[in-house]
Amino acid sequence: MAIKTAEQKQPPISRPVSDETILKVAKEVVVKFIEVGRLSPANFDETFKDIYRSVRDSVRS
Repeated sequence: MAIKTAEQKQPPISRPVSDETILKVAKEVVVKFIEVGRLSPANFDETFKDIYRSVRDSVRS
C-alpha cells in the first residue's frame, strides 16, 4: 500500500486569474520580445493585443 502525501490527496485548487495578472504576464512577454529584437514599436499595438488574448485564452480555458 502506497502512502499518499497531502499533495496527492487533495484535488488541485482552481483560482480565477485576474485581468491584472493577465496584463502583467502579457507585458513580460512583450518586454522579452523587445529585448531579443522580435518586436518593434511599429507593430507593438497589434502584437500586444495578440499576446494578451493568447495569455487570457490560455488561463481561462
